Parts: sequence; C-alpha cells; structure tokens
Amino acid sequence: MLHYAVVFLIIAIIAAVLGFGGIAGTASWIAQILFVVFLVLFVISFLTGRRPKV
Repeated sequence: MLHYAVVFLIIAIIAAVLGFGGIAGTASWIAQILFVVFLVLFVISFLTGRRPKV
C-alpha cells in the first residue's frame, strides 16, 4: 500500500509540473489517503504483533 501512495505522489508531482491542476490535486489526495491508511495499518500490526504460542 505504501507503494501505491508513492506512485500517486509521483503522478501528482509530474502532473503539477505539466500544469494539470485537477489531476495533480486528485493524485495528491489519493496518495495522502493511502499513506495515512498505511500508517494506521502499520501501527495496528506493530501493536498486536505475533505472540508466541505457549
């Protein structure tokens, strides 16, 4: 999921350089949402983790 966030960020940067404001804004928004979702899932998986069976 972090990969998709980075891809959308690159698309947003390229679109902004080329002057496509709407596409850049949308791609940037998607990248931000995916990054936040990735961070939330990472924190949840870090906190729960795999516990050894006793």
